[in-house]
Parts: sequence; structure tokens; C-alpha cells
Amino acid sequence: MIEQKVALVTGASRGIGRAICVRLGEAGYAILINYNENLGAAEETRHLVENLGATVEICQGDISCKSHRDLLVRFTTDRFGRIDLLVNNAGIAPHVRTDILETDEESFDRVLNTNLKGTYFLTQTVARVMIGLIESKAIERPAIVNISSMRSYTAAANYGEYCISKAGLSMVTKLFAVRLAEYGINVYEVSPGIIETDMTAPANVRAYYDEKLSAGLSPINRWGKPEDVAAAVAAIATGHFPFSTGEVFHVDGGWHLRHL
Repeated sequence: MIEQKVALVTGASRGIGRAICVRLGEAGYAILINYNENLGAAEETRHLVENLGATVEICQGDISCKSHRDLLVRFTTDRFGRIDLLVNNAGIAPHVRTDILETDEESFDRVLNTNLKGTYFLTQTVARVMIGLIESKAIERPAIVNISSMRSYTAAANYGEYCISKAGLSMVTKLFAVRLAEYGINVYEVSPGIIETDMTAPANVRAYYDEKLSAGLSPINRWGKPEDVAAAVAAIATGHFPFSTGEVFHVDGGWHLRHL
């Protein structure tokens, strides 16, 4: 078992996941970078974190698949001997934004299998490992962080499967926060707003949000950066909220205030 705390970060090859890995590396964590498809991007994240002097490993895995989830957790414990932090960042969007009157079951299943089902059961598996490590006194006060979205409470009729998956993830946070409190495992939700990532990179999506921002969308009226989300995760990971669990940290420029 290594001496440093270990963070398992899903969907860590790019965007928000990459920024989280860098901030956690700066905070002294060893990092397990999970990716699904883009090994090259995962290697770029590895180099960024290694340049900070942190210990890093990479493991491919599709969290919607049970065998992949089991492999990911086993790989992490085999390499490091511990898991102190799980960051459930992996998430996908529909291939095409479709009106909910036209959404097909294939798209619905694909999005929910990753964003909700996969995250739920990965959390279950990691929580069991954390409990065993706590009971053996190998680690103290591990934590779980779910990266949700403003879409968990903001309806978009052409983005239904994504909204439902993130709304469900908010309940996953609450459920595990209640269940794991007796073991000293705190569970948190970080809810990003409009963030510059691959998901918002298409020209039509960018133009849509640019128009909203130009009309004064939120009190802090700018695009969010992956680093903004990573800063919230790092604050949780470094133990600044020991008397909070099930808490939602909004990283959205104040969008959630629903101001008039």
C-alpha cells in the first residue's frame, strides 16, 4: 500500500476529468485515470499529473459494463492498495439532441447506463472496498464526489435522457450519503453549469450558450472552465468539509439562484 491518498477519477482523459486529476495531483494524491476510448488523451493527462511529481496509473474501462467496473476497482487496489477518493465524473450526452416526443430507447438506455446505472454500481463497489479499508484501519475518512450538472434540475425538452440521468445522480448522492455516514464516508455532489468542454464545443451548442450569456444568463456571466469544477473537488478532497455530506456544490456562476 502506498502512503499517499489515492483518487480514482472516471472519465479522466479530457475536460473536467483532466482538470480534476491535475488539481488532485497538486494536492498530493496518487491518481488512477480511467478512460473509455481515447488512450492518447489519457496519456496526455498522465503526463500533466506526472509533471507535478504525482504517482499515476491509467486503466481503460466502460463504467456501463459490470466486468469493466470490477476490473477498474481491482486494478486500482492492486496498484495502490487503497482508494481514498472516488470521483464519478464519467458521463456521456446523446449522440443527437432529440425532442422528448421523438427520443428512442437506444439513446435513452445508452445515456442512463453510463451516467446513472454505471455510476450507481461503481459507487456501490468502491464503497464496499472503502468500508473494508476503514475497518482494517488502512485509511480514514474517504470520500465520494459525483459530478452532476445544472441539467439535474433544469429541464431541456431536447435533452431528456441526459437531464434524467443527472437528476438520478443527485438522488444517488443523497442515498449513499445517508447509507455511508456511519462509516465516516462523506458523499458530495458538484453541479457544474455551462463549462467549456468537448460536450459544449460544437459550433451550434457554443452559439446557443453564447447568446444566452450575452442576454445575462447568470450572475457570474461567463463560460465556466474545467478548472472551476476541479477547484471544488480539490476543496472537498483536502478535507475542508468534514461536517457536510450529501451537500451540493454549485459551480455554475449562480445559475441555480433563479434570480429575477
